[in-house]
Amino acid sequence: MVKIRRAVLDGHFAPGQRLVESELCDLYQVSRSTVRQALRELVADGLIEVQRNKGARVRTISTAEAVEITEVRMVLEGLLAAKAAERVTPAQAERLLGIKDAMRERVAAHDPLAYSDLNASLHALIQEIAGQVTARTILVRLQAQLVRHQFRLSLQPGRSTVSLGQHEKIVDAIVARDPAGAEAAMRAHLRDVITQISQSTTPLAGAAVPVTS
Repeated sequence: MVKIRRAVLDGHFAPGQRLVESELCDLYQVSRSTVRQALRELVADGLIEVQRNKGARVRTISTAEAVEITEVRMVLEGLLAAKAAERVTPAQAERLLGIKDAMRERVAAHDPLAYSDLNASLHALIQEIAGQVTARTILVRLQAQLVRHQFRLSLQPGRSTVSLGQHEKIVDAIVARDPAGAEAAMRAHLRDVITQISQSTTPLAGAAVPVTS
């Protein structure tokens, strides 16, 4: 059920909060069977967990697990960046450059939330250009589990400026049709994300405001 999934992803439920079927039915005016199906899908995506005699709760992603997930992301997104560099068309290159320019403007305007939206759009466009459905499907699930960590990271002072330089290198390599360079730039970016996440010590829920690193 889309509304329940969206609420979990947007952080409407607190870390570890219990999700009671009857309350969700009343809140979203849906049947118990609809709620149960939604919860099963969220469990499969790693966004909630069901504990014996305790029911369903929003799953908490530890810093160690967030690092592991980002390590997998680094491999997959590196592959997608390389594929995008192989397949990018002139029109797609213009779209990439347009997002890059807009990201630079948002950094200059000290607008990290708008920058994060553009960041998400850039990663989505790279995945679209790559045309690698299997890797993209896996990434959607992994990214959903990490968004709270990424949200905190995106608000660190100066983070947008660092992130901008890394993304500019990714875009430039893809536009130049340089697969090796694009993969290396993407891996370097996510390796830095891992470093930043590793400095975190507080476990956070697997969902929140959807932004990227």
